[in-house]
Amino acid sequence: MPRPAPRITGRPVVITGAASGIGRSLARRLSGLGSPVAIADVDEAGLKQTAASLRGPVLSRVLDVREAADQLRFADEVREWLPAPLAAVFNNAGVAVTSTVLEAVPEDDDWLHDINFHGVVNGTRSFLPILVEQDAGVIVNTSSVFGLLGMPYQSAYCAAKFAVRGFTEALRQELRGTGVRAVTVHPGGITTNIARNARMRKDPEGLGRTKEQMAAQFEAVTMTSPEKAATIIHRGVERGKARILVGPDAYLFDALARIAPTHYYAVISRLESGLRGRRRESVR
Repeated sequence: MPRPAPRITGRPVVITGAASGIGRSLARRLSGLGSPVAIADVDEAGLKQTAASLRGPVLSRVLDVREAADQLRFADEVREWLPAPLAAVFNNAGVAVTSTVLEAVPEDDDWLHDINFHGVVNGTRSFLPILVEQDAGVIVNTSSVFGLLGMPYQSAYCAAKFAVRGFTEALRQELRGTGVRAVTVHPGGITTNIARNARMRKDPEGLGRTKEQMAAQFEAVTMTSPEKAATIIHRGVERGKARILVGPDAYLFDALARIAPTHYYAVISRLESGLRGRRRESVR
């Protein structure tokens, strides 16, 4: 019989990618509910802002998740710092690249894969020994709705997010019968800076748009705030979910993957066009 999911509220957690977006909102939510929080990000300025906004015990470290040795050192620091058993590790750091497959630049793809996939693997391998020793806790790895469906101009991102999904699902099976769980998170469109910080060398559709213009178009169809995403993720973990869908668009993508596994993009593109049109009408 599976063990009940333990509460993480009020217990220590680790969050990477905490300088902004979902990571920052998770840190603020859990800290506000009494959890000691260990946060990390490569963005030192953003990380300081997050740390300053938290309550209670905080361990803050500038960290490049691509570096396995640095992740191991961070895990050692957390082990020494822990005021109580570690409840959850949120491997959340992520970046984006926009390009056609034909014009993809290997340097950009490697940069993304090292952060979005290998960063998750590094974080999992670094903190899993702590959780296994406790025989309790949760590894929460951020995939995406693009880890459910492939989307044009996002081949590198989709590949990494599918990989996170596969890695975490395999880990989940290895952990059966233990007190440690592995969870995948699949956010839909979240209003964060990921599109503005993405690498894009030119408009993949040949329309001459700048990165800022494309980011604005992405933000026009996002449906969920980082704060709402953090709430959904927190509640999903505490309810013992193995896979957490974040936002109404995530549920749509999940349904389309099941019922139209090769024809989903026609539906999605029509919905996006309609949503952009309604947004434009609402600001007139």
